[in-house]
Amino acid sequence: MGDKTAGKFSGALPPNPRKLLKKFHQNFNLKSRIRAILATRVFSPLVHVKVFCRTFFQKSSWGSGQCRSLRSLHCPENLKKIPLYIPLIALALLVWWPLWFMVMGSLMSLEELNATIGPAIMGADGFSVWPLLPSWPTLQPLAELLLDTPHFFTMFWNTFVLVVPSVLGQVAVGAPAAWALSRFRFRGRKIVATVYICLMLMPFQVTMVPNFLVIDGLGLMNTVWAVILPFAFSAFPVFIMMRGFDAVPRPLLEAASIDGAGAFRTFFYIGLPLGVPSIMAAAVLGFLEVWGAIEQPMTFLNDPSVWPLSLFLPQIAAEELGLAMAASLLMLMPAALFFFFGQKYLELGIQAAGIKE
Repeated sequence: MGDKTAGKFSGALPPNPRKLLKKFHQNFNLKSRIRAILATRVFSPLVHVKVFCRTFFQKSSWGSGQCRSLRSLHCPENLKKIPLYIPLIALALLVWWPLWFMVMGSLMSLEELNATIGPAIMGADGFSVWPLLPSWPTLQPLAELLLDTPHFFTMFWNTFVLVVPSVLGQVAVGAPAAWALSRFRFRGRKIVATVYICLMLMPFQVTMVPNFLVIDGLGLMNTVWAVILPFAFSAFPVFIMMRGFDAVPRPLLEAASIDGAGAFRTFFYIGLPLGVPSIMAAAVLGFLEVWGAIEQPMTFLNDPSVWPLSLFLPQIAAEELGLAMAASLLMLMPAALFFFFGQKYLELGIQAAGIKE
């Protein structure tokens, strides 16, 4: 039996099976290499492009329904959205136009500014025309502001001296007050919350005289604290942070109380970490409010050496239009950067304020 089987298999094998197996392995390795090269160099980028296009069209408005190709401009669903996009684009351009106006104005020479908007500002004869691009771009207004206007840097620094303590004071004073109004139940809580909301709705013109009398009685007139303290005890940050603290789950606070955490420990280890979005949202809004404040410094500060940058722009004469454009652009940059930095927290804070337990 064994001899017949051996003879059958031995007759089916080629004369030299080792060479055939070696050649087979060589061909197999060569084909594998070719496939690997094609997969990594040719097909892999095509697959990535295909996946990207598929994801883009599925997530975009063009991917809705049966319109999932570049020819979907004729799709009824997209044609219905065109009348909605046109006014939105027009509104976006209307919002961006003052910024473009300011940037291009900072790159124009004084002669070109006088020729374009001089009739509207200085009362000259003719019509004001504002071009989209300057005829001869120049950095002369920026150079004049940065090199020949030393008091600009003084007021720039004075602005930070007012803004930073005011924002820190809003967080330090407003966060505990917001936590108490949000999580503590005591007699008169609703009355206190209503008073905060009423103070938040009052403009500065209503509270200007009481603030003036209090600050004058404390002997802080014509000092930076006359502007810092009213902003630090503002009611608006308390309202924003209180709405954010309302979203903290109550079972989590009860679990912390069972574990032995007191009121201060619960606030520092649970309230503050979970309330970061609302706290940052209040800080961003407070920064923007104090940075552009003009009525408070004008009321409480009489010494020009402590004036912020918001009082520098009205002092620029009409004959220095380029300097005014450049100063406005530089004053806008810190506020824009801080807003872009805190935009995510601002959105999270608004979302947290809309969540109720």
